[in-house]
Amino acid sequence: MDKLFITALDGKMAGVPIVALFNPKEYTISKSVPWNPHASAGLDAPEMQFTTGQGESLNLELFFDTYEAGSDVRQHTDRLHTLAKIDADLHRPPLLLVSWAALKFKGVVESINHRFTMFKEDGTPVRATCTLALRQAASASEQQQEIKKQSPDHAKLHAVQRGETLQMIAAREYDDPAEWRRIADANGIDDPLQLEPGQRLMIPPILR
Repeated sequence: MDKLFITALDGKMAGVPIVALFNPKEYTISKSVPWNPHASAGLDAPEMQFTTGQGESLNLELFFDTYEAGSDVRQHTDRLHTLAKIDADLHRPPLLLVSWAALKFKGVVESINHRFTMFKEDGTPVRATCTLALRQAASASEQQQEIKKQSPDHAKLHAVQRGETLQMIAAREYDDPAEWRRIADANGIDDPLQLEPGQRLMIPPILR
């Protein structure tokens, strides 16, 4: 079975993978989505407004055992621990890629915990369990490219801002200002110049 790899993408350890001695029994991926209530007069419940998302989290446990080899298990756990420390060249901990079969997770260490459970007579640890929590990391440009790539295929709502035109909205949503008529037709707009700030427009998908 393929081994789990953790590879630094930048910094002094870039490109040198840390290989798990034993694959994890399980891992957890979670994501929080913050919504803020916006009070509106005359409603039984506030309107929920979305501002910005939270990155996904990856949590896993890695088991290390060097009892038979008689070596110090910290030779493995210390390398993991380094990934949570500031790299002198980067002035921050490195970006990481966790790879295991279909799992590909790019992120940074949010927390790491080492639990040593077996020792030699001289106190040298030979067994450890490492609990690792990573937070998804992607640059603003990478996220915008991903959102931009996906947006034409999904209908969504757009709140008109002061000074906006249908051509401007079409250019942002479809990369083509000439697609303004698609939005006008979907919203029953006869005069594309008569947009009101706060007006909600349905942005139809472009089906491929």
